[in-house]
Amino acid sequence: MTPTADSLQGFRNRIINGDMRIDQRNAGAAVTINSAAVTYSVDRWAGYGQGSAGVFTLQQSTTVPTGFINSLKVTVTTADASIAASDFYTLQQRIEGFNVADLGWGTANAKTVTLSFWVRSSLTGTFSGALVGAAFARSYPFTYSISAANTWEQKTVTVAGDTSGSWVTNNGTGLVVYFDLGSGSDYEGTVNAWNGALDVRVASSVRVISTLSADWYVTGVQLEVGSVATPFERRDYGRELAMCQRYFETSYDSGTAVPTNTQNGAIWFCPTGSLLIYSYPFKVTKRASPTTVFYSPANSATGNYRNDTGATNVSVSAGGIVGTNFLYMYKSSGATDQTECNVHFSAASEL
Repeated sequence: MTPTADSLQGFRNRIINGDMRIDQRNAGAAVTINSAAVTYSVDRWAGYGQGSAGVFTLQQSTTVPTGFINSLKVTVTTADASIAASDFYTLQQRIEGFNVADLGWGTANAKTVTLSFWVRSSLTGTFSGALVGAAFARSYPFTYSISAANTWEQKTVTVAGDTSGSWVTNNGTGLVVYFDLGSGSDYEGTVNAWNGALDVRVASSVRVISTLSADWYVTGVQLEVGSVATPFERRDYGRELAMCQRYFETSYDSGTAVPTNTQNGAIWFCPTGSLLIYSYPFKVTKRASPTTVFYSPANSATGNYRNDTGATNVSVSAGGIVGTNFLYMYKSSGATDQTECNVHFSAASEL
C-alpha cells in the first residue's frame, strides 16, 4: 500500500482505545446496562439499553484473537424476546468532530472510510452496525456475518463518504460507530446506503439481546480513510491513555476502579475554619468543562474529604471548572490548623 497524507498523519485510526486496553472507571469490573442512557465501560465505549426489558453487561476481557491482550465482552443477563419498535440496544463510540473534520462529509469531497474489527460470539448469523452523524440525522447501516460460534473473525466494512447533511466539525459529536445488539424496527434502515434517519440495524439481523446468556466480543476496532483495511494502529499506552483522558480522568491509581482506592489523593494543608480555594490542573485538557465528582480516599462516599486521622469528613465542592483545571472550594471547619487533607476525584467530559 502506498502511504498517503492521511495514513502518515499519526492518527490513522480515528477510534480511541480500539483494543480495549484502558478501563479507568472499572479496572476490569462488569458494568450493567439497564437504562435508556449512554453508560460507559472501558474508556470511550458505551452501552445503551432499555430498563429491565433487556439487560446486558459490558466488561473488559482477556479472551482475544492473536496479537491483542484485551477485548470488550457483552453478556445478556436478562433477555428481551419481544423487542418494541422503539427499543434501542447498542454498543457505541462517539468520535469528536475535530477528529473527523478532514473527512469532508456533507460536501462533494467526502472521503471513503473503512471500518475493521475482530468479533466473536456465541451466536451465528448476520449482525448489524452503523456509522451515524449529522446530529444523528444521517446513518449508514451495514451488516457482517459470524459463521462459527465462539471463534474470532475479522470483519471489514468500506463506506463511501456522505455528501449530504450538516456534519459536526468542532468538539461536539462528529461521528458515532454503532454495533447493534437488537434494536427495534424504528431503527432499521437500508443496508449499505446513507439513510436520512438514526438507523443502526438491518431487518432480520441477529438480536443478541434476545438470547439469555449470549455473549459477543469485539476488539481491534479501526476506522481509517481509504477503501483498504490496514493493520491495526498500535499506539503506545501513554499516548492512548492521554487520548482517553481528554474525555475522562481520575486521580486513582492506574488499574484501580472508581472509587475504591484507599490511598491518599490530592493533598494540601487545611487552615482552620475558613474557606480554602485550591487549584488543581487536569492531566490532559478536557474536550469541554467536565463534570467533577469528589471521593474520600478511605471510602466510597462522594462529596467528602478526610484529614490525616481519617476522623473528619466535611463537605467539598468544585468551582471554577474549565477544561484545564478546577478549584476545590470547601469549609475545613473540622480540621485543625495545618492538618493534612486529601481527596480523590473523577472528571468526565464525554460526548
